[in-house]
Amino acid sequence: MKAAVVGGTGYGAIELIRIIQQHPCIELVSVISKSQSGIPVEDVFPHLSEIVSYTMDVYDIQKIQKEADVVLFAAPSGVSKDLIPRCIEAGLLCVDLSGDFRLEGKEVNRRWYNQEPPPEHAASQAAYGLTELYKDEICESRIIANPGCYPTAALLGTVPVIKNGWADPSSIVIDGKSGLSGAGRGLSLNAHYSEANENVKAYKVGKHQHIPEIEQVLSREHGKDVTVSFTTHLVPMTRGLMCTVSLVLQEAVSTSQVINYYRSFYSEDPFVRVMDEGCFPSTKNVYGTNFCDIGLYADERTGRLTIVSAIDNLGKGAAGQAIQNINVLCGWDERTGLIQVPVYP
Repeated sequence: MKAAVVGGTGYGAIELIRIIQQHPCIELVSVISKSQSGIPVEDVFPHLSEIVSYTMDVYDIQKIQKEADVVLFAAPSGVSKDLIPRCIEAGLLCVDLSGDFRLEGKEVNRRWYNQEPPPEHAASQAAYGLTELYKDEICESRIIANPGCYPTAALLGTVPVIKNGWADPSSIVIDGKSGLSGAGRGLSLNAHYSEANENVKAYKVGKHQHIPEIEQVLSREHGKDVTVSFTTHLVPMTRGLMCTVSLVLQEAVSTSQVINYYRSFYSEDPFVRVMDEGCFPSTKNVYGTNFCDIGLYADERTGRLTIVSAIDNLGKGAAGQAIQNINVLCGWDERTGLIQVPVYP
């Protein structure tokens, strides 16, 4: 399969390029950037010198149609909703790493992303690309809405216990922490070195755009509306993301019971690693990979379950999951091109 990457100067795009370079079945044929068109990609990212030799292209649907089979959109939200409909008409597969196709309902899009939603005929063709949950839908779709990084970690940790009825769905509290690359490559005060270094900061409290995405999936899996309390924090590291979920158990279960259930739930999912009792994830253990590590503790004293879920926000939280979805869509082993030993230490 031949791939074009749109938004070629962002961190998500560069991670896509890194993964595609080692993928035996995907060939990168075009890197597209509005701001850097005409410039060799190695001039923008010197670490790609002698590895990738592409000149950044302008977006040209006719050229893309001739060269590519799949288009991966790693541009900011608001771009892909206007470009993907024409790609679909041209017979191209599309994977959107932005939030344009994740949410159902026009008003939800307007409220949380402050923008108009994609056209209805395109939105209705999109599958939500949380690979472990929706493989069948992904296989039948021509548009894959790649999940956000926080929702990936939070949902992989929470869905099993919501689905089997052990959890009180009104009690879910999620504490999320992400490295600075999650904010993208653009300049902002929050990402300024002297603001972020040696500092942990809560942001978008009660207003984060990933709240409705998490609630949408949990509601779908529970069968009734679910609301969550979700608070995000910026931590002074480059990449990595952790969600700690706390919820009330509706029946008495032990930690070992919960672990065994999670291992059964994810028994056919090679990128979810459920840890042994007493062990919990760290972001370093998934650095540079497509793994999601999950640790669990059922507290008999409080009747609450603590779920700790860790991913690389640029890997499983973005580019890695996008490639995993292409693998599923094409009928390849979903691990193809994605089995890397975590970078450690």
